[in-house]
Amino acid sequence: MRRVAEPGEAITFAELRRATRNRGMPLEALALDVTPVGLHYLMIHFDVPLLDEDSWSLRVVGNVESGLDLSLADLRSMPQTSHVVTLECAGNGRTLMEPRPIGQPWGLEGVSTAEWTGVSLRSVLELAGVGADTLDLVFRGADRGQQLGIEDEYRRGMSLDDAMRDELLLAYEMNGRPLEPQNGAPLRLVAPGWYGMAHVKWLTEIDASTDRFDGPQHAAYRYRQSEDDRGEPVCRMRPRALMVPPGVPDSSTRERLVEPGQVLIRGRAWSGSGPITQVEVAVDESTHLADLDPAPVGRWAWHGWSWTWNAEPGEFTLTCRASDATGDVQPIDQRWNLLGVGNNAVQQLAVTVS
Repeated sequence: MRRVAEPGEAITFAELRRATRNRGMPLEALALDVTPVGLHYLMIHFDVPLLDEDSWSLRVVGNVESGLDLSLADLRSMPQTSHVVTLECAGNGRTLMEPRPIGQPWGLEGVSTAEWTGVSLRSVLELAGVGADTLDLVFRGADRGQQLGIEDEYRRGMSLDDAMRDELLLAYEMNGRPLEPQNGAPLRLVAPGWYGMAHVKWLTEIDASTDRFDGPQHAAYRYRQSEDDRGEPVCRMRPRALMVPPGVPDSSTRERLVEPGQVLIRGRAWSGSGPITQVEVAVDESTHLADLDPAPVGRWAWHGWSWTWNAEPGEFTLTCRASDATGDVQPIDQRWNLLGVGNNAVQQLAVTVS
């Protein structure tokens, strides 16, 4: 059963244990086109499986003409491709929801961008001869635990049409070097545009199924208003803009202290459904259009933006709001749901100019 925090309830010890196992990206790293491996956000559902690359292999089974059992050397011998991809945890912003859904207590730091290198997923599926009547590809990770009362490896399903898109990767490198254990070594799925739960780490098997997959990791990621609500599946990232915190922080509150004068406000914006077309920056009730960088660092990467603020003494709230090519716009207020996922309400940052 999912639980929502009682009014005023503090972060629980169980949530704190999750927070110490995972980590967010410091928002000052938004200034970088590509996030260094050591700053990239982490979300690990169970335990980190420490796999032996020499004995590890990827099996492709199920509704295929020829089952595959591919070593890492086999995959490295295939044509290589790379994409710069922004990943965001579906639960990013969960602690800002009211009432607060219990779970990994993300602020806004559950996002990063990296360059992923590997083999086109489509090329592997074509090599196996996946049947045209396949409904879902089921991706199995080596990490195992209990979810919704069911013990299983981490598994996610994806429709054949989605899996055959050119941009999906079976990645064995991150930022030009082999994957590290916490990032899914030796192989992980990279599904550009999708929230992080779809990017299965420590990948061991792809099962072509003629049935729809509805395992616990699917049930755990749906937009639901109550336990009785089945809801819609969580898939592509909603549009979001975040700013690099200006000035310097107060050590205890993290509120920002800024000197008067011309202050460059900059940040990144992204969406899983289409290019970013606009970012608005507001100082209290005064709204301004930001300048977008000429182009993002990749089709599936965040887009830089900036705006210059003539800051005068006082206390202010800064916000930023993204729109994408589909017409989707960040909401001012949160879109509440039982699991605390897909919350892309605008960032609000308290700033004191003095």
